[in-house]
Amino acid sequence: MPTTVPPPTGREVRLAAIPEGLPTQEHFALAETPLPRPTEGQVVVRNSHFLVFPGLRTLIGGETDGLPLPLLRPGDALFGPAVGEVAAAPPGSPLRPGTAVSHMSGWRDYALVPDAACTPLGDVLPEPVAHLAQGSVAYGALTRLARIRPGDVVLVTGAAGAVGSLAGRIARLLGAAKVIGTTGSPAKAARLVSELGYDAVLLRGTRPFDEQLAEVAPEGIDAVLDTVGGEQLTAALGAARQGARIALVGTLSGQLSPRRAGGSAPAEIDTFRVVVKGLSLQGYSGADHPDVQREWNSRFGDWLRSGEITFPHTRIPGIERAPRALRELIEGRHFGAVVVEP
Repeated sequence: MPTTVPPPTGREVRLAAIPEGLPTQEHFALAETPLPRPTEGQVVVRNSHFLVFPGLRTLIGGETDGLPLPLLRPGDALFGPAVGEVAAAPPGSPLRPGTAVSHMSGWRDYALVPDAACTPLGDVLPEPVAHLAQGSVAYGALTRLARIRPGDVVLVTGAAGAVGSLAGRIARLLGAAKVIGTTGSPAKAARLVSELGYDAVLLRGTRPFDEQLAEVAPEGIDAVLDTVGGEQLTAALGAARQGARIALVGTLSGQLSPRRAGGSAPAEIDTFRVVVKGLSLQGYSGADHPDVQREWNSRFGDWLRSGEITFPHTRIPGIERAPRALRELIEGRHFGAVVVEP
């Protein structure tokens, strides 16, 4: 990316109002704000891409109990993973103009960021936008909690999302014999099978998930990567074999529900089955596994260059389209990760 001189002002997306139900474009505003010169310990980054992720629904909805991220109030700028290049840095900064970095001040075209909050990208991945892939979550959960073994039958719920679209191929590369996904779109299901390593895909809103699972995995499943919760998790537990490992990485059934505020996702769990089948059921947090990100980046870079894996994502041009992109993500209109090019 070429080095640029930052302008006197930048643009950022702010929360305009707390929605009742799911957010729409009217709940956001695009604001122009002064862009200060960086002082000691700061840099200005020109963002090239930032991630639109469903967790924003929780931060906007107000149910953030136990989360490491702050609640968003009207007037606050949105935030999230971003990549870009340092556009300005004070003398003595460890980061120089032109350095490609990642940070958490997305939803802006230019961001004033503490230099300690920036991670230089280096060349471990073939292009900067690949650092926005959510594969480290899938990889960490599949290796640390689900512990994929050769010959496993694996279920991934929400398979067409940012995590699930990478999880199928990762599970296959780790030795899974059969990978099953879930989605709500026949078109997405076809892509998951033809492009991303899934053997079968269950469709939401057709027949009960337990019936569909019984057909495609009559002998049961060995491991689950669950991004959804709700009835899909219930069905997964019902199909689990002895000693199956279930890794919980998301709660889309609650985050994307108009009847909830994004911070809860109830599911019916048969604890008798958990006990007699010896199942493990555990939530995955990257903070608990600090070694995963470096390991994932190394393997992801090798797999991308060899063509064994791809980074499925949709690029949305223009920061002014970011609020619509969030709404479209909630409505399930996109495949893979959603990134905005401001």
